[in-house]
Amino acid sequence: ELENLSDAPFSGDEENGGSEEQNTEVNGNWIPATSITEAKINAKAKRRLRKNSSRDSGRGDSVSDNGETLKTGVVVPTSPKGKLLDRRSRSGKGRGLPKKGGAGGKGVWGTPGQVYDVEEVDIKDPNYDDDQENCVYETVVLPLDERAFEKTLTPIIQEYFEHGDTNEVSEMLKDLNLGEMKYSVPVLAVSLSLEGKASHREMTSKLISDLCGTVVSKTDVEKSFDTLLKELPELVLDSPRAPQV
Repeated sequence: ELENLSDAPFSGDEENGGSEEQNTEVNGNWIPATSITEAKINAKAKRRLRKNSSRDSGRGDSVSDNGETLKTGVVVPTSPKGKLLDRRSRSGKGRGLPKKGGAGGKGVWGTPGQVYDVEEVDIKDPNYDDDQENCVYETVVLPLDERAFEKTLTPIIQEYFEHGDTNEVSEMLKDLNLGEMKYSVPVLAVSLSLEGKASHREMTSKLISDLCGTVVSKTDVEKSFDTLLKELPELVLDSPRAPQV
């Protein structure tokens, strides 16, 4: 009954809040004037709230249930669109963590530190091949060309002049794929020794003797000295005593 009271503005006596208490008869019941005043104040506050909400709706803002204004573009969490973009569990369970600790998605390797067992070959697999189990894999070393040969062997021979260990040189040459450049090993060794000391030439003679039969053959040694004789005019430019040496 108090909500259906008139929304008329306050009278002068009501605004001034006179000291004399006045009584009003509503439906045969006498109600104190102070109760009527409180009811009108509440009705006026509700009207102001409705006016503010309608005015704000024209600007694109809205008022939430608790009276807070929400700006345009902010999705209310209770709206259907907000639920679609929400990553939290709809059942109300879970803490929002990734599934299976981050190892359950598509195209992932698994959890960190996970070790996979060796996959057993299925004999009944239509792609199974008997020869696949007997394969032997070897490391293929490409043969050295002329430029790579000189660039690789020059440091080896120069280090040999320092330590004098022919076995170390032999082991290093065996790891290389010399191919058709085997005959060039004595050629390069003699060419470097001509530019060095007499001790270097003596060490080169010992090196060729130890490599013959293991790394290079006798035919390779013969071919190497034939090449040195043909290149003698060019060797004289760097070592004038090359023919006598």
